[in-house]
Amino acid sequence: TQSTWGTWRNHEMVSSSSKSKQATASAPLVGDAKDKKLDYEVYYEFGGPVGVFAIMIFSHCLMYYFWACLQYNKGHMLLPHSLDDILPFCHRMLNYVAQARPTMYAAGIYLSFLLMQAIFQAWLPGPIVYGLPIPSEGNRKLPYRCNGVAAWYITLATVAGLHYTGVFPLTEVIDHMGPLTTVAIICGNAVSLIIYVGAYVFGTTHRMSGNFFYDFFMGAWLNPRIGGLDLKMWAEIRVAWIMLFLLTLSAAMKQYQLYGVVSTSMCLMVLAHFLYANACMKGEECIPTTWDIFYEKWGWMLIFWNHAGVPFVYCFQSMYILNHEPVEYSTLHKVVMFALLLGGYYIWDTANSQKNRFRMKLRGTYIPRKTFPQLPWGTLADDCSYIKTEHGNALLTDGWYKYARKIHYTADIMMALSWGMACGFEGLLPYFYVCFFTGMISHRCVRDFDRCHKKYGKDWEKYVKQVPYIFIPYVF
Repeated sequence: TQSTWGTWRNHEMVSSSSKSKQATASAPLVGDAKDKKLDYEVYYEFGGPVGVFAIMIFSHCLMYYFWACLQYNKGHMLLPHSLDDILPFCHRMLNYVAQARPTMYAAGIYLSFLLMQAIFQAWLPGPIVYGLPIPSEGNRKLPYRCNGVAAWYITLATVAGLHYTGVFPLTEVIDHMGPLTTVAIICGNAVSLIIYVGAYVFGTTHRMSGNFFYDFFMGAWLNPRIGGLDLKMWAEIRVAWIMLFLLTLSAAMKQYQLYGVVSTSMCLMVLAHFLYANACMKGEECIPTTWDIFYEKWGWMLIFWNHAGVPFVYCFQSMYILNHEPVEYSTLHKVVMFALLLGGYYIWDTANSQKNRFRMKLRGTYIPRKTFPQLPWGTLADDCSYIKTEHGNALLTDGWYKYARKIHYTADIMMALSWGMACGFEGLLPYFYVCFFTGMISHRCVRDFDRCHKKYGKDWEKYVKQVPYIFIPYVF
């Protein structure tokens, strides 16, 4: 129930701006006024300053730990042999990390990729889509050039050309994973600091708590841009997911180089990351209205994980498979993992399409797309059912969303589980992603429900009664 989920979110409102206070009136707030009030509220989440500081430290340790496990223990956990071995173990880990020191060659690979994607987003042709009204900017709607499809396929063609001509074999990426990991970490931190300072320099700070660690983590700048380049959109779509696919593709090429074969498990990972990256590009016009773009500020949480965490942590299964001789699992095992991947992808793709295209139709911004693959039931009929709220927005109660409010999260978890199954059952670390991802989106779900309850009030309660299930229809 909503009250049960509400107890999960243990936060404290620490401040709100004078504008938020002025928006409070004796009469109930509706529409833009309520959006503005909510947009200026500041809450401590993730455990507040102490929690976010711990997350930042843990994220760095996690990336190096995963790399060390892959490099020195074939992807299995590195642990102290005994209590007496704890300090020597820490010393060994530091020595391992030292082997991942950055190089100019790795920096050239990584920064060239970032620059290429930035140029593509800023200059390639594509439809212009407007985002949601931004309360802190007088309800201005920012334009987004959605040229991800062109950038995606030009990138693939460029990588193929460089690989097959021998100018830059894709296996070079795998051969320099340690230095590349460190370069990505440095870049993620550096960009976070630059954007944080830049928000103060240009006077664009928004929704600040007053605590440095918390504001650095959550962000100070909502929509940083350089000319026609929207940095948040660029990092979330172009940097994170295209880089992830290229890392997995590099692992597949390296496996073929070493063994003369690409295993079924590796094929699943290539397919999984291709589908995910391709979906982000073909449905890019839907992304400007999402939570990350509309509400989340571009702070360390998004910057670091888009530049480093997503590509270099989420590719763990691909690297794990590479670190073992090719193995073929039973037919049943293969059927289950491909069913989870393809079934989860179908639900995830069509559910997200239904939701975002429904919003776009209501706002008159819907753009029909034909990019592969356009799946059946991806667009709902114009007369689909929904709840019209007093706020002015609509809550979709049709398509996948008549069965569960966050069914697309369930589909994401199904795909994540298939990634783990591609590695078999001999190790625990391949299943870290599905556990981490489940926790992350559950927390996001709580945040979303809390905000929606404040925003829509009784209409939200009506919606919850009409669509009582969250993740699994008729179960939970």
